[in-house]
Amino acid sequence: MKITEARVKATLRRYGYKLTRQRRSIIKAVVSSEDRLTPAALYNKLHQDYPDIGLVTVYRTLGLLDNLGFLCKLHTGGDCHACTIGTPEPHHHLICSGCGKVIDFFCRSMAELEGNLAEETGFTIKDHLLEFTGYCQNCRKDLM
Repeated sequence: MKITEARVKATLRRYGYKLTRQRRSIIKAVVSSEDRLTPAALYNKLHQDYPDIGLVTVYRTLGLLDNLGFLCKLHTGGDCHACTIGTPEPHHHLICSGCGKVIDFFCRSMAELEGNLAEETGFTIKDHLLEFTGYCQNCRKDLM
């Protein structure tokens, strides 16, 4: 089940957040995008149609969407992260190093792994990030 624009807006309203024109445009762009988006790329995309939108507004709105559980953060190297709209179920990512395509996958035994790691190490696990990088079928054909 994909997260919809209507669901995001309803949740924001329920928690008392204002749905400004800029915030609505960011939500629409993130929900409708098939690509992974960095805050800078999202800003550049939106700035064409909304010249008054600020980069800080993009960062703050993405932070809000992340805190509410609507985003999936993807590591893009260094300290840089990109995001896609999330799915309600916990999942992980396959990321194509050629075209950037992101494929979600689900791992039922991850909770068991987390429990075992916490028990063995005494570590309190708050979150995790599991990504595999490689080449999708289309990009693999181009490599041959």
